[in-house]
Amino acid sequence: MPPDTPPPVKAGLEFRNVSKYFGDRTALAGAQLRVEPGDAILIYGPNGAGKTTLLRLLATLARPSEGEVLFGGKNVHAHPAAKAAIGFVSHTTFLYGDLTVLENLRFFGTLLALPEMTRRIDTVLEVFSLGDRVGTPVRQLSRGLQQRASLARAFLHEPQFLLLDEPFTGLDAASAATLENLMRQLSAQGKAVVFSMHDFERGAALAHRLIVLDAGRIRYDGPLAAFRSQKD
Repeated sequence: MPPDTPPPVKAGLEFRNVSKYFGDRTALAGAQLRVEPGDAILIYGPNGAGKTTLLRLLATLARPSEGEVLFGGKNVHAHPAAKAAIGFVSHTTFLYGDLTVLENLRFFGTLLALPEMTRRIDTVLEVFSLGDRVGTPVRQLSRGLQQRASLARAFLHEPQFLLLDEPFTGLDAASAATLENLMRQLSAQGKAVVFSMHDFERGAALAHRLIVLDAGRIRYDGPLAAFRSQKD
C-alpha cells in the first residue's frame, strides 16, 4: 500500500456521544462505544438501565436523539451494508404471526437477497431444531419455540454483528446450550456478539468485555477480568 494511502476503515459499530430521550425520560446519555469484529460483550445493568435502548440503536431499529451511530465510519442508517451485517434478537420476535416458520425465513431471506437461501434455511432449522415446525404459523408456537424461530431469523444471513437482548428467554436447556456454543463460535470466527443478560455469571462465561449501564449511562466499559478485580 502506498505510504500516502490511508488505511481502510474497519467495519465496526460505533456510538459517538449518543443520547436517546423518550419525552422527558433519558434512556441513554452521552454514550461512547465501539464494537469491533471478534468482540464478545456482555451488557449488564438493572431494569431500566438502558440496555434494550442501546441494543436497538446498534441494530438500526431506533435513531439517537443526539449524537451518531456509525458503521464502518458512516452513519449506520445511510450505510447500505449495515442491515445485512447485523442480526438482532429482542423481546419482540419480529416474525409475522400468521406466516409459518418457513414462510417467515423465506420472507427475511428475500428481503436480504440472501444467496443460497434454501441451504441457509435448512441450516438454521436444523441448528434450532425447528424442522418439525416449518409449516406451523408462528402465532401457534409456544414462547420458547417462538424464541428459537427468532434466533433462526437472526442467524439466517450469518451476520457479522449479532445483537441479543436477553436471548435465553423461554429456551429449554438443550436450546440454551446450542445458543451458548454458537455465541462462542461466532466470536472465535471474528464476528461480534453483543448481548444483555440478568444472570451475570452466565453472561461472563460467554464474554471477554463488559459494559455496565446504570440510569442510561455507561459506568464501565472494559475487560471482564479487570472489573472482577475491582470488585474483589
